[in-house]
Amino acid sequence: MKLTRDDNPSIQRIERYAPGRISVNGMTHNGPIIVSPTLVIRWEICGITALSAENFSEILRLNPEIILLGSGTRQHFPSGSLLSEISRQGVGIEVMDTAAACRTYNLLASEERRVVAALLPIEIE
Repeated sequence: MKLTRDDNPSIQRIERYAPGRISVNGMTHNGPIIVSPTLVIRWEICGITALSAENFSEILRLNPEIILLGSGTRQHFPSGSLLSEISRQGVGIEVMDTAAACRTYNLLASEERRVVAALLPIEIE
């Protein structure tokens, strides 16, 4: 799906997502990525069920007020203990399918919120 572009070129914008890939500011990324208003980095994870606090250390260093966890084609939650650990650090976390996370990220980034999207690509069906 193609998303509309905002007028602020200094913000990392998710432009489109498709099975197996996500495009941000003209660059296509395969596999999981972390997107903040200022950068995009590859996220080295093995899937939603294997997530641990260590997988979020790099995200938390970005000082987000909220993390959007895009879990692929469908909404899949990581362990409750992981969600609690992130919340205890004063950071909100919302889990949604990747399409919803992409749309929500663009909206919050355009509002200049401290948002980070941790995205698993939608699956190839």
